Amino acid sequence: MTQENKHIDFYIIGIGNHSEVQLNAEVKQLIQHHTVFSGGKRHCQLVKKHLPENHEWIEISGKMQDVIQQYQKKEQKVVVFASGDPLFFGFGNTLKRLLPSAKLEVLPYFNSIQRLAHKASLNYSDLKSISLHGRRTWKPLDVCLMQGEKMIGILTDKEHSPQHIAQRLLTYGYPNYTIYVGEELDGEKERVRQFTLEEASETADYQLLNCVILIKTSDFIPPRSIADSTFQTLEGRPGMMTKQSIRSLTLQALELWDKKCFWDVGSCTGSIAIEAQLNYPSLQVFAFEKRTECGEIIDNNAKRHHCPGIQVSIDDFFEEDIQEITPPDAVFIGGHGNRLEEMIQKLDSVLLPNGLMVMNTVLEKSFETFQKACLQLDYTVADPIKMSLNDFNTIHLLVAKKN
Repeated sequence: MTQENKHIDFYIIGIGNHSEVQLNAEVKQLIQHHTVFSGGKRHCQLVKKHLPENHEWIEISGKMQDVIQQYQKKEQKVVVFASGDPLFFGFGNTLKRLLPSAKLEVLPYFNSIQRLAHKASLNYSDLKSISLHGRRTWKPLDVCLMQGEKMIGILTDKEHSPQHIAQRLLTYGYPNYTIYVGEELDGEKERVRQFTLEEASETADYQLLNCVILIKTSDFIPPRSIADSTFQTLEGRPGMMTKQSIRSLTLQALELWDKKCFWDVGSCTGSIAIEAQLNYPSLQVFAFEKRTECGEIIDNNAKRHHCPGIQVSIDDFFEEDIQEITPPDAVFIGGHGNRLEEMIQKLDSVLLPNGLMVMNTVLEKSFETFQKACLQLDYTVADPIKMSLNDFNTIHLLVAKKN
């Protein structure tokens, strides 16, 4: 929820992890002229002896809305202590989001990734910084890997530890990085180590407060168009996969360059989903498939082709509660179990306005059903594209846009 109060002003002071907090003359003078302070419990312990005797402390913990309400009750300026650089995935950004009208003055320290670069003597001019801290996703890292970033700085947490990061890179075929780990930087237990990914994946004794820098050791970016022969297919049904040239035209028809979420329904081997993800790393991709054996096939193909991040659902799509899933702005129908009209209606319930629905078919019945169902839903239906591949039957590429 966005809060506004034009009368609230904040000084936000970034501090390091030193056991004895280091405050310059400007910050010390600022402290002496104010009485309301805020920060986490650890920040309070570090700066308490420097605060005026009659000070008030607002602890940053629990629900941020409660903290904001305490701020709003104050008529005087609030001095906030935060870790490192408050505008680097920090509390300064939280305040800007929740109190967009508040006037901030920031006195930063180095952020932890900078300190790791300093201590490891790394040139970080080309550093791409991301945060996995407190997130339930690997997406920021996955995007960097698929884009071939040369140097990646990562804010970690327990679930996204240096060990887990190294394991993810190895799992999806990105062994071409070395990893630097900084632990308790500027603290009494500071430790800076360099590992190979194999070493880091087998090491578990990292201190909880740590960050990571990955440095590319050799050039590699996964191919965006993949040979059919490299995909694992259903046993006994090697032809049951959208062919490479057809995939390229299909992805073009989906116009994924300006989309945020793509669904591949009836994914089978995952070929469409995988190429969509590799071509558009920031895209959120879901693959739906009914056959249980396809779960392992999609997973194997994703790992084989260096494609992390696809969210796979192995279930009967018609039984899925799709209202609970991120709504798509592009959908590919790879299979429909002879219930195409019903599938189109179900997809229509979640497809965003101006979203695209695309399907390939060789069957006249499917062609007619797609056209009729989409027109009944007031979609704009494009003229079908006819494609012939070797001796196979003519394939119709069908595209409909939701109005």
